Amino acid sequence: MTGPAGGPNRRGGPLTGTLHLARLVLRRDRVLLPIWVLLIAVLPAFYAATYAELYPTAAQRAEYALTTAGNPSIVALLGPLHGDSVGALTAQRAGLLHLIVGLISLLVVVRHTRTEEEAGRRELLGATVLGRYAGLAAALLVTCAADLLLGLLVTGGLVAADQPAAGSLAFGLSVALAGIVFAAVGALAAQLTESAAGARGLGLSMLGAAYLLRLAGDAGDREWLSRLSPLGWAQRTHPYAGERWWPLALLAGLAALVGAAAFRLSVRRDLGAGVLPQRLGPPTAGPALAGPWGLAWRLHRGSLLGWTVCAAALGAVLGGAADAAGNAVHGNETLARVIERLGGSSALAEAYLGAALSIVALAAAGCGIQAALRMRAEETAQRAEPVLATGVGRSRWLLSHLVFALLGPAVMLAVTGAATGLSYGLSVSDVAGRAPRLTGAALAHVPAVWVLVGLTVLLFGLLPRLSVGGAWAALAACLLLGQLGSVLELSQWLLDLSPFTHTPQLLGATVDPLPLLALTATSAALLALGLATFRRRDLPTP
Repeated sequence: MTGPAGGPNRRGGPLTGTLHLARLVLRRDRVLLPIWVLLIAVLPAFYAATYAELYPTAAQRAEYALTTAGNPSIVALLGPLHGDSVGALTAQRAGLLHLIVGLISLLVVVRHTRTEEEAGRRELLGATVLGRYAGLAAALLVTCAADLLLGLLVTGGLVAADQPAAGSLAFGLSVALAGIVFAAVGALAAQLTESAAGARGLGLSMLGAAYLLRLAGDAGDREWLSRLSPLGWAQRTHPYAGERWWPLALLAGLAALVGAAAFRLSVRRDLGAGVLPQRLGPPTAGPALAGPWGLAWRLHRGSLLGWTVCAAALGAVLGGAADAAGNAVHGNETLARVIERLGGSSALAEAYLGAALSIVALAAAGCGIQAALRMRAEETAQRAEPVLATGVGRSRWLLSHLVFALLGPAVMLAVTGAATGLSYGLSVSDVAGRAPRLTGAALAHVPAVWVLVGLTVLLFGLLPRLSVGGAWAALAACLLLGQLGSVLELSQWLLDLSPFTHTPQLLGATVDPLPLLALTATSAALLALGLATFRRRDLPTP
């Protein structure tokens, strides 16, 4: 007699074995978990120390807040500014931490729930005396504890940097609760879908929608949009500017509701199944599925369509925000003089778009990594071996997936650039001039994205067990280097480790083709090595 979510029905409560599974989760993440917690925890303190050194007087901070931190482009990307103190500037500069911590928390929960179930390890553990909630509870327990520890470390670091305790606590708790909310979202996505890739895709879509709502609301006079996003709630605690505690209660309540729904659904489905049923296909396969290319298209088309639609929506929002950035000088003589020295309001808009597209490029890299890791999912689920047992060689099978891992991000960036150019062009009555220019600027990031895809393929061929964690860790490192570099004044050789350092960041700048060619050659070498190592290694056995 078995329960709906696995395992024999034996004596013990629904949480029996949770602590043992939590120890297992901690053991498996004993390296990556402390690294990301400690690395993120020190960022706000570094930001605070830098601002205190660069702008020691209130007048200097007020001018910086007026001319730089308060312009619509920075507000759209990082979040609203609620004052000109060192703490308020730090809270805005670290605004992306809510997104980063939410992303990591979501991926960790999916890794220890749906991935474990898909690999068959959940069924083996369920055969023991294990409560029906234990697996999900252990993943959430470890992730939420890590988020709370991170929040406390952020608070302590800011207090050590001579920032007020109340504001430090408000900011630290906002970061922790943002992570907990999306940990619960990851748990819910793991119950709704039948695969780890599907759970990650659904969870990332929810996270992307939350960021898009926050960005759209803060880019113009649409604050009501930000209030629909948990990321918007987290950034409206107003640290160091008359703290608001009620958004933290909203975040905690949302996390509790989503988590409760995940627990409820976890026992209302069969082991290995998702709540959302997969649509049954025809009884016989069509001609398109006769080869590996058609199968790869079938596996990737849904994800590719989702990324493309989100890219189009994001591009439209970015174009509208650029128009607001260009109009920011009206009625502000001080800001108008600064912008005039920089090249006019169009220069401000283009600087904003260049920075925004660099963030989109990181999202496109996530699209490519997700597509490349589909090969690992097919392999661990024992679906690759039957295909390779036919006349399909390993090279053809890998290349069929690789096409979508390479072209998917390129399509996403092209659509984002075109939608941005169309939206911005309509607002300035220059669609013919803006759309091609912004499309080209977006596509300039493709070689850097391909480097991360190539690294993912190399890990898949050489170290398959580390491919998932290693690929996402590389993307997180690129994101953190982009945020840390200018603040910590890191050595150039360290910044150069990120491929995105070598892509043009500003529209209108002279583009040196040599770095782009070098990135393309590097990605080709990584892909070739990944293919060679995959052809020589064994496939996992059941």
